[in-house]
Amino acid sequence: MPLYKSISVNTQTTVKIWKIEESYDDLIAPLDLKSNSLERVLGMKSELHQCGFLSVRHLLREFGYTDQDLFYDDNGKPHLKDGKQISITHSFTFSGVIISNYKVGIDIEKQRDKIAVIAKKFVDYEFNYLKFDAEDYIRKLTVIWGVKESLYKLFATPGMLFREHFLVIPFTFETSETVCWIDYNDRKHRYNSHYLEFDGFTCAYVIEE
Repeated sequence: MPLYKSISVNTQTTVKIWKIEESYDDLIAPLDLKSNSLERVLGMKSELHQCGFLSVRHLLREFGYTDQDLFYDDNGKPHLKDGKQISITHSFTFSGVIISNYKVGIDIEKQRDKIAVIAKKFVDYEFNYLKFDAEDYIRKLTVIWGVKESLYKLFATPGMLFREHFLVIPFTFETSETVCWIDYNDRKHRYNSHYLEFDGFTCAYVIEE
């Protein structure tokens, strides 16, 4: 299907989400990929990953960009040639792109029980308000992971750890937004974060304003 969801966060920031239902052949046919992008997608062993990569290029087209406008720095952070800020994500059958005048990060995650097994690896402060036996425990863990992954993408700085350097303020699903912090190298940074759920997935994104 075409574009699944478009969110105008503010006048400077837009999120677009794609639901991947097309075949690899249908996704790649209309695209004009750079040689290194084509080499990259052809080298992927999983068709799921190939389709995720290609669907991101379709999202770029929805914004008016092409694969030629996108490049990556040495830390793997994506950039646009016109200087706009961009972050990219894909998970199973969904992909997402956020573009803004501000620094941004985005993540989509499938809601899965196994996230509880690794919770101690990325949760510290947040255990103060999480309830293990709560009905929404997995959903909240997924939001926390998504927000922290978005922060990591925004900073793209080697050495940052989810558990030690990122924290997410208590939140509810009624508001769909919260505040998060990076505490790293004696510097504290405050960010606004947003999240939404659809089809068993969670999308979180962070904006530096």
